[in-house]
Amino acid sequence: MSTEATTPGANAAIPDPSTQLEIFRRMTLISKNDEAARKAIRTGRLIMPYYSPKGQEVIPSSVSVNLNDDDQICTIYRGTHDMLAKGVPLKDLWAEMAGRVTGTCKGKGGPMHITHPASGAILTTGIVGSSMPIANGLAWAHKLDGSRRVAVAYFGDGASNIGAFHESLNMASLWKLPVIFVCQNNRFCEHTRYENVTAVDKISKRAIGYGMPGVTVDGNDPFAMYAAVHEAVNRARDGEGPTLIEAITFRFYGHVFGDNDSYMTKEEKAEAMAKDPLPIFRAKLLESSVATEEQLAKIEADIASEIEEAIEFALGSDLPPLEELERDVYADAGAA
Repeated sequence: MSTEATTPGANAAIPDPSTQLEIFRRMTLISKNDEAARKAIRTGRLIMPYYSPKGQEVIPSSVSVNLNDDDQICTIYRGTHDMLAKGVPLKDLWAEMAGRVTGTCKGKGGPMHITHPASGAILTTGIVGSSMPIANGLAWAHKLDGSRRVAVAYFGDGASNIGAFHESLNMASLWKLPVIFVCQNNRFCEHTRYENVTAVDKISKRAIGYGMPGVTVDGNDPFAMYAAVHEAVNRARDGEGPTLIEAITFRFYGHVFGDNDSYMTKEEKAEAMAKDPLPIFRAKLLESSVATEEQLAKIEADIASEIEEAIEFALGSDLPPLEELERDVYADAGAA
């Protein structure tokens, strides 16, 4: 597949030093949290389905620093990184992954259904392609209330072949909804290579048919991602309608934990890992004197400590009682 991305123009927005550090913090949080989750499964501390976002840290980190607290996202079951970047609390997230009553959904959603409206993570959906029509609904509400809030729909390259993708882009453009469609093109649709199931070389080209801007960006470049999202957010807030952003990236591991990723070649996987965006961005921050080694090391240490606290909190919390089976299912069950 083509991986050519649009280079930001001369007038592209550039994140200031404090914003660059915040992007780094969120990327580090995502990476270290992923490492901890995979370790928890390998060591038997947790038994759960898990979808590693390793390699895709730049995308939601650069998106979320452009958003306000009351802006909203709708993501998919592979979207742990999207949730963390938007601010879902670690303790709440880990408790939900562990199936505990202190989790975001009282332990009944699990890792595929993390939902935390207080941070703007309105919904995590397990249905491929469904983040987009839901985000349209959120954006329609924002347009009606005149709040200038925006909604972001995260999805993968495979979802761009689903009918909901086309229906959602058409509706969003027709009604000029304040929504941003962010396709995290990691080059594999579950267990299938992009080029085997998608006829177009760039998903962003599909925006043309719906009368909206479409751009393909290097999803591993924080500056390129920031610039593209900054423009799309301003466009949405100003009532000019939606944007489709295709962020080219590469997932380091299989679709789901335990997947042997045999559909990836060893060479392309090794090449991608050698270009891990987190250490590259870290080095750039040091080289440009945006941060010192001591500052970055402290960020990393603090995050590691917070993750360990979250894990202990989750594992120390109670499992849902039997009566929770009917609560939130039947109208008269568990009413308090």
